[in-house]
Amino acid sequence: MNGSATTNELPAIGKISPEIFDEVIFPMLGRPDETLLVPPQHGVDFGVIDIGAGNVMCLTSDPVFVVPQYGWERSAWFAVHILASDAATSGLRPRYLAIDLNLPLSMTKENLVALWRTMHQECDKLGVSIVTGHTGRYQGTDYPMVGGATMMSVGPGDKYVTPAMASPGEDVVVTKGPAIEASALLAVTFPGRVKKAYGAEFARRAEQVFWQMTVVEDALTAAAAGVRDDGVTAMHDATECGIWGGLYEVARASRVGMRLEMEKIPVLDEVRKVCDLFGIDPFCSISEGTLVLTCKKQKTAEVVSRLEAKGILAATIGETFPEGHGITLVERGRERPLEHPRVDPFWSAYGQALAEGDVTS
Repeated sequence: MNGSATTNELPAIGKISPEIFDEVIFPMLGRPDETLLVPPQHGVDFGVIDIGAGNVMCLTSDPVFVVPQYGWERSAWFAVHILASDAATSGLRPRYLAIDLNLPLSMTKENLVALWRTMHQECDKLGVSIVTGHTGRYQGTDYPMVGGATMMSVGPGDKYVTPAMASPGEDVVVTKGPAIEASALLAVTFPGRVKKAYGAEFARRAEQVFWQMTVVEDALTAAAAGVRDDGVTAMHDATECGIWGGLYEVARASRVGMRLEMEKIPVLDEVRKVCDLFGIDPFCSISEGTLVLTCKKQKTAEVVSRLEAKGILAATIGETFPEGHGITLVERGRERPLEHPRVDPFWSAYGQALAEGDVTS
């Protein structure tokens, strides 16, 4: 990936560039250990360690992301599912959570009770046990980043997949379509603007997209059809830079090419209209809730059928090729190379709307 940042620069906001990762982080990863099966790497949201007896543990870490404007219950649901989604893309069910809460001074006991109760309830629904953590209230901390957490999945060593396991000659499948997160967060934060543009009923539907910002059920349902040579070979949650970023990262991690057909990618009406309203491209906008996966062709129909049986929109949008093919996007019969978007347009649109004082009910 050709980065805009040099080795002397950090990004103004968001994740560091691959170049900074390669220069600063990757060369210094503590002591090597033979039980580490999947170390930190581009496009892979979790690590894997061998825990013996034929089993592995997949671990993923993220900030605890809490936005009070969403409501405490909704914020707590989202915070849990951000973590659980990355863990579930391994194909193994999330099982344990370690969490550190560094709370702002503005948070009250009532706020904490509402937040933590929903976190507990959602972990219980997912089958996740909270095993350790830290909770404190500190000067200098603020929303939305109020700590960090690690989610862990445990299972057989031959039943997990990573975004680096795709091979040429497989199908590419996506769930739900692009900009699930971008459109949901904009609709929830700026309901007045959405209502003014499209009416109250549409605004209500757009806010409901919030509850699609998870791929836990998507990933576990797909993996149930089989993994590796028997089915799903790679899965990735299309977060930063959206569906284009997610597809690009899988292709690069697996060292494969792709041919993708834009017209086959489903786009929810709520997503398209909200993205139009805020002037962002849905295909390169953050999309927690969109699962990108590759699958052996003989299992694709079963994977899609299982997803649809759970009420999860899914579509086969392309196939994988040898790496030399490159990543090609077909739009209206014309082919062009698919490049990584690099910059997610959601953040600037969100910031601009906040600056305009557009948080309305």
